[in-house]
Amino acid sequence: MAEIVTLAEAVERAVHDGDTVAMEGFTHLIPFAAGHEVIRQRRRDLTLVRMTPDVIYDQLIGAGCARKLIFSWGGNPGVGSLHRFRDAVERGWPAPLEIEEHSHAGMANRYVAGASGLPFAVMRGYAGTDLVGNTATLATVTCPFTGEVLTAVPALRPDVTVIHAQRADRAGNVQMWGLTGVQKEAVLSASRSLVTVEEVVDALEPRPNDVVLPGWVVTAVAVVPGGARPSYAAGYYDRDNDAYREWDVISRERETFSEWLRDNVLDLSRS
Repeated sequence: MAEIVTLAEAVERAVHDGDTVAMEGFTHLIPFAAGHEVIRQRRRDLTLVRMTPDVIYDQLIGAGCARKLIFSWGGNPGVGSLHRFRDAVERGWPAPLEIEEHSHAGMANRYVAGASGLPFAVMRGYAGTDLVGNTATLATVTCPFTGEVLTAVPALRPDVTVIHAQRADRAGNVQMWGLTGVQKEAVLSASRSLVTVEEVVDALEPRPNDVVLPGWVVTAVAVVPGGARPSYAAGYYDRDNDAYREWDVISRERETFSEWLRDNVLDLSRS
């Protein structure tokens, strides 16, 4: 059953050097506060997994936490490139970064396979792309019924998945709504999971199209109001578009990034 602990405790217990870590949330409910705590605890050699690595992974990569990135698209949404990501790939700063690229559909199917306890997923896709010849985690299989040749992708099974949600109850059941992406599948595919939430309530009130993760699939819950900022949390706060634009300037040079990291993450009081 999920245990309600502080963010610092949750990260210390759940995220270890060398782990494969998924932090999911598509434009919405991105677990920024948890990512910053990973940086503060100076985790290293992580394999980061995310369908759409954006600013939070730029920060983790720039802080030296990452050894490898498994992803399907990377950028600062609506703004441009991820400069710390590019610096790591092109110049090895602050550490060389290995990359493994997939399509959105491929990543989603890999999470579903992991959540379903299957070794791989089968799909139509990737044909005619350069990824087929450059990605070791792609293969073809022939359908035993029709003879059709399909693409196979291995299941994703992170050591730990980290997400943000709106609410949890005191038993550790988690509720989220709005644009939820693959958070459910990412949690179910992982060995451990950490969920930061806006608040803990006595009882979860049903909402249209909500997703409820039962406490028995969640390892730890940490109450972190505003834990998704500068992304948004439906029903709580809007996206801070200015912060995304400002990140382009902050992250463009190593010096301005290092100053931001020191002043805004490393020197913050522990959550």
